[in-house]
Amino acid sequence: KAIDRTITGGGARLLAERLRSPLTDVAAINARLDSVAFFLGGDDVLSERLRELLKSAPDMPRALSRLSLNRGGPRDLAALGDGLRAALQARTLLAEAELPEELRHAAGLLAAAPQDLAEHLARALDDEVPLLKRDGGFVRHSYNTELDEMRALRDESRKVIASLQARYVEETGVRSLKIKYNNVLGYFIEVTQQNAGALTETDEAKGRFIHRQTLANAMRFTTTELADLESRIANAADRALTIELDVFDRLQAEVIDAADRIRDAAQALAVLDVSIALARLSESEGYCRPKVDDSRTFSVVAGRHPVVEQALRKQAAQPFVANDCDLSPEGDSEQGAIWLLTGPNMGGKSTFLRQNALIAILAQTGSFVPAGSAHVGVVDRLFSRVGASDDLARGRSTFMVEMVETAAILNQAGDRSLVILDEIGRGTSTFDGLSIAWATAAKCS
Repeated sequence: KAIDRTITGGGARLLAERLRSPLTDVAAINARLDSVAFFLGGDDVLSERLRELLKSAPDMPRALSRLSLNRGGPRDLAALGDGLRAALQARTLLAEAELPEELRHAAGLLAAAPQDLAEHLARALDDEVPLLKRDGGFVRHSYNTELDEMRALRDESRKVIASLQARYVEETGVRSLKIKYNNVLGYFIEVTQQNAGALTETDEAKGRFIHRQTLANAMRFTTTELADLESRIANAADRALTIELDVFDRLQAEVIDAADRIRDAAQALAVLDVSIALARLSESEGYCRPKVDDSRTFSVVAGRHPVVEQALRKQAAQPFVANDCDLSPEGDSEQGAIWLLTGPNMGGKSTFLRQNALIAILAQTGSFVPAGSAHVGVVDRLFSRVGASDDLARGRSTFMVEMVETAAILNQAGDRSLVILDEIGRGTSTFDGLSIAWATAAKCS
């Protein structure tokens, strides 16, 4: 949370992934740093417009994942449509800018987003869609003619019947003609005995109006058209849902066919989100761009702990005291440096150790770092032995856990590794502890 200024789910996941897996390729690291620098010192209007666009961009990878597993719903389709439109708008915003390498690649992925699919989803889906496809009501009006008819029959059956009644009145000239409904006959046409001749005696009416029932003062008829309409009204709701489910299946198939391009567009939006977020972090917290190369240099001037610094500010406590760290080789030597740090309890030793490890991670993640200046030669591995814990279930005391972890570090650390050891040899006698510390220091050097 101390460095996460992202506003999308994809951006937060990408930042976490980068922190878990820092780069060791200098060119790739500097490409990321160039992206952050672009938004830090570039067009503020572009940055703000992109950020507003990203706020409206849904989490496309998760929606795509649900649809691919056949567990998605209409809202997942709508999310993909909104996300693709945001991707295409972002590409338009970036079109006129002079972009660094990483952002150029992201812009290319955005340009390849399936625009036809975005347009199809916009045409097919209503503005407000339900969570579950079985609820229906997610296909936009006028997208499917048959669906519109079924909905009209389902939702406006009275109007449809009234329209048909008006037509029959006009055709027969019987003003008292009514279309009624009961549970026995269903829909039927009813006229008085005096007007029945208009439906039984004329040549046009004889083959069209079918006698159903005679009452004391009325006669009832039906027509093939009315019987068909009745059947359609009875089945309209089921048929409308069937049509909508067919539309959903077709849209889902289109989405899965374009899955790779959708993922690429989502990744590009995440890159934009992370780059803008890191630029805002650097601006608000006073971070600097680190110099990252293949040397063995590790030099930090006025370094600060990113978490502790913000915690002190929130508590309105004394500001964090910046400090330097230089583990660079002396002269032309390629030999790594070792720094033995001593001092009283609560003197800040652990904070100092961890802040420099965090600076190395941030630098190789592609982020600016909390320091006045920083020069970091690529670190291939970071090891830490911090804190006291036991593993009694496996027969390991606190001292044994400490020794096992220290041995693992000494066996695996290479000439480009950064190792922080926050006290070792505490769980034994003074001279044994000193011997372990001396041996470890000799091995590290």
